[in-house]
Amino acid sequence: MSSILELKNLGFVYGQGTPFEKRAVDDVSLCIEKGEFIGVIGHTGSGKSTLVQMLNGLIKPTTGQVFLDGEDIWKNPKEIRKIRFKVGMVFQYPEYQLFEETVYKDIAFGPANMGKSGSELDFAVKKAAEFTGLKKELLQKSPFDLSGGEKRRAAIAGVIAMDPDVLVLDEPTAGLDPMGRDVLLSQIVQYHKERRNTVLLVSHSMEDIARVADKIIVMNNSHCVMFDKTKEVFSHGRELEKIGLRVPQITKIMIELKEKGYDVSDGVLTVNDAFEQISELLKKEGKIW
Repeated sequence: MSSILELKNLGFVYGQGTPFEKRAVDDVSLCIEKGEFIGVIGHTGSGKSTLVQMLNGLIKPTTGQVFLDGEDIWKNPKEIRKIRFKVGMVFQYPEYQLFEETVYKDIAFGPANMGKSGSELDFAVKKAAEFTGLKKELLQKSPFDLSGGEKRRAAIAGVIAMDPDVLVLDEPTAGLDPMGRDVLLSQIVQYHKERRNTVLLVSHSMEDIARVADKIIVMNNSHCVMFDKTKEVFSHGRELEKIGLRVPQITKIMIELKEKGYDVSDGVLTVNDAFEQISELLKKEGKIW
């Protein structure tokens, strides 16, 4: 695999040179491969949102560089708009960005600005709506007549319709009920499987990240303190807890069993994995057969 995004010594300072100066991201260097599903976690104020907003040029780094397909995205500042078509960003509560008179026009806005028209534009809109689970009959409705979950899906479809090489989602399930969150997450996973593009998901939910991410970036106090495969990151459960992150409940239980001397893994992410390991343990001890 080749890297699609490379961050070199990336840093950003808010209010530089003022009494309110705050370093949000400090000296982050890492490579993200094409097709990976990356989770981004960290407590509030850790720098994760600032980090992802530098990936498509919404924020210009104070120090360091972002490379997309080997090219510095700020090499030609006048062309930064083109980067935003390649690295699509979905903000927290994206439904507040809906503004057109119909859902169809809202989803079409991005790809139309890229130069798509006619049947190509129509295909992009309908495919994006399908990816996010929006029913066809909703496309001619006003976005303001949709439910909360439908508005969220319409806003995400507007970014997906641009067919970005990298899709960045900043807390896309915030404020949704558990069922709405599960539906939206499964649609994002399905989109990733079909498109095989690169997805970065910022989330406070360790369970969600554990379920969907190949690798995880852990931010703490403006630094990237871990970047590894999901199982490996969650095997450091105690370290994550020390920086204020709650590991998935099932992972925590398995860590505690391991600490009590039981022969189990400490990077268990699902109830099924835990069940298999505990069953195996009980068989060895002759408790079940």
